[in-house]
Amino acid sequence: MTQTTIRLTNTKTRKKEDFIPIDAQNVRMYVCGPTVYDRAHIGNARPVIVFDVLYRLLRHVYGENHVTYVRNFTDVDDKINAKAAETGRSIREITDETSQWYLDDMQAVGAMNPDHMPRATEYIDQMITMIQDLIEKGHAYPDGAGHVLFSVNSYAQYGALSGRNTDDMIAGARVEVADNKRDPMDFVLWKPSDADTPGWDSPWGKGRPGWHIECSAMAKDILGDHFDIHGGGNDLMFPHHENEIAQSCCASGHADDGEGFANYWLHNEMLQVEGKKMSKSLGNFFTVRDLLDQGVPGEVVRFVFLSTHYRKPMDWTAEKAEQAKKELTKWRRLVAGIQPTEVDLGVAFNLSQDLNTPAAIASLRAIANDIIHIEKFEKAGMTDQLTHSSNHWRGILKASATLLGLLTDELSGWESAVDGNVEVLLTPIKSRLSTERMAAMVSKDFSEVDRIKTALLDAGVEVRMSKTGVELEAGPKFDPSKLEGLL
Repeated sequence: MTQTTIRLTNTKTRKKEDFIPIDAQNVRMYVCGPTVYDRAHIGNARPVIVFDVLYRLLRHVYGENHVTYVRNFTDVDDKINAKAAETGRSIREITDETSQWYLDDMQAVGAMNPDHMPRATEYIDQMITMIQDLIEKGHAYPDGAGHVLFSVNSYAQYGALSGRNTDDMIAGARVEVADNKRDPMDFVLWKPSDADTPGWDSPWGKGRPGWHIECSAMAKDILGDHFDIHGGGNDLMFPHHENEIAQSCCASGHADDGEGFANYWLHNEMLQVEGKKMSKSLGNFFTVRDLLDQGVPGEVVRFVFLSTHYRKPMDWTAEKAEQAKKELTKWRRLVAGIQPTEVDLGVAFNLSQDLNTPAAIASLRAIANDIIHIEKFEKAGMTDQLTHSSNHWRGILKASATLLGLLTDELSGWESAVDGNVEVLLTPIKSRLSTERMAAMVSKDFSEVDRIKTALLDAGVEVRMSKTGVELEAGPKFDPSKLEGLL
């Protein structure tokens, strides 16, 4: 796939464009990470999964050693301060714990760790340097009361990313209290800290950074003034990403043309639950860890998310999760003991077309169905009619699914999390037994049928075979752990 052209919808230009890296030997991507004060809710997992797929695709096309992915931790924030005051715990203790929670939960849904995961508190010096530079260039000003504010009027391109007019931007901006603002849209780069609030020494007194300057300073330090891709949820487009662009372009000397910083901006849509906006008041608010603790495998979460295109609103439903369990159980049975070989061209092409994960999953589904059909021919001894063996396609299925972060070895063993769901476990075994029985009726070799039937009976499953097909029913002594060899 080295010649494949990736096409991405660029929020900056509102067009789908060919992705042309600044340097194909050093493809660079920055994605806004979490504010770590509590568990990540399932909406937080969507950008992680979306940009994890893009990261995998970039590594596939340009090489694993030629892609740098940065995702930050915001570990200085008023919500964190409030959590510390409420619990009596130190801020560092809280952020260390919640950062690890985040990494554990994102790993559970199949996300690879980025190459760099900077913490905001480790880049305070770089933020102060950038703020000083903006003041010297006339793009920021101290208010005399411990704040430093960015002067929005000094950047003519402000609002170009989100496409908002001035009135909309004023109405939609985060309310930031600061004395002596020159313009209502001016935003905080630095704010004062009192004795009970974390703070660092600066030319403007003890204080802490505003939210927006963090990402600009970390991106500049790790990726440089100009890099390829910047991503995040579309709720960050304004004001966060708009402000990042303004302060970064002005700091790098591109205040007039708005060039530099990131060439491509990608934003994922938001998530709903059972057709409604997720809200604690509606009782449909839950975290990734809630799902995992309820026995929903992380791979199922990932599959459901990838079944909707990243630029469309996604609806999480229990029905979708059940369907995902069934399909993944079948696929895992098909690739059990198989090493990945080559990525299917259809899967790779679909991913290269603006991360069309639903179409890529449809391609995986077609491969899985072909493997099942090939199995029937192989069991019937009709191998002369086959161009490739089922194992050939199993290797392709494994490699292609891995490109989406599915069927990976890191996520293997999740079947134990759905032991209580009898239908999910027995459906693929029933399909397999039916296939083996059909083949045996042609070959007259029923040894595999008998082996599967014996294993089912040993697991406490009643097996009924008739002219119309196979029926399986779990009995009172059903032991799902004995089915592992059949999945």
